Amino acid sequence: MITNISLVTVYCLDQDKARDFYVDVLGFEAGADITMGEGFRWVTVRHPSQPELQVTLMTPGPPLDPDAADFIRRQLEKGAMGGLGLSVDDCRKTFEELSAKGVVFLQEPADRPYGVEAVMRDNSGNWLVLVEEKQWTPENFDYPRD
Repeated sequence: MITNISLVTVYCLDQDKARDFYVDVLGFEAGADITMGEGFRWVTVRHPSQPELQVTLMTPGPPLDPDAADFIRRQLEKGAMGGLGLSVDDCRKTFEELSAKGVVFLQEPADRPYGVEAVMRDNSGNWLVLVEEKQWTPENFDYPRD
């Protein structure tokens, strides 16, 4: 039986720089850093409050075929890749703290039906969404219902 999600992949352009960003800027902890056959490198980070979930920082390459790897690399370079949703206690405060560290934000904190949300980029171009959740119901959203 499946008990939880234990691993997600975030593509990056440089594993060392990505690991440093997630650890030094966002407060994650370094995980595995293992080089396997033919130069394949397995690099992970995890958040201290959720150690069972590892984030693999993967450069576009094998097992992807060359066309797929090139496509992902181009998407990263133009900032068109999604990344992670990150829960925060105080979105506006986190925005200020990360902005002071030089993090690029695409969207400043804004009130949404589900909480306060800000959108930033990691140093590989992935979008990361910061969300300070609040209690909500489907009625908080303005959309047609059947």
